Amino acid sequence: MSISTLNDLYIDQLQDLYSANRQSLKVTQKLADKASNAKLTEALQRGVKGIEDGIDAVEGLIRKHNADPRGEFCQGMEGLVKEAKAHAIDADIADKDVLDASIISQYQRMTHYALAGYGTVVAFARRLALTDDVRTLQTCLDNTYSGDREMSQLAEGEVNREAA
Repeated sequence: MSISTLNDLYIDQLQDLYSANRQSLKVTQKLADKASNAKLTEALQRGVKGIEDGIDAVEGLIRKHNADPRGEFCQGMEGLVKEAKAHAIDADIADKDVLDASIISQYQRMTHYALAGYGTVVAFARRLALTDDVRTLQTCLDNTYSGDREMSQLAEGEVNREAA
């Protein structure tokens, strides 16, 4: 896709976010399966649901703008997924509490990438006066922040203490 306007860039970034979400969905489910702390598993399952909701929302916006959701491949998330596999899913970490701490750190790295993506497209949608898009994307951004805060609270309140 040739990018010559802010609208073109907006669609490109939505496609990138769609790809990032699809990649993070698969690995988040694997992280949930690997976690031993029940609260962490539940939080990751809520994360899976949130990512699914984000995929649906972003796909709808892209289609509304007559573009193909699969028009972009997010290499940034590809790297974060590889890191999550190396440092949590396939990692040789014998202590289950340390593994749970690693799972949180890998999940939050992917989440922070998603926060940057959502923040960017919200700003573009605002500038382009796409009010309905802003509302949809702001909900996704707010939900992602909420999940990140929940994970931080879980890490600081329980998981990291057990890992120490």
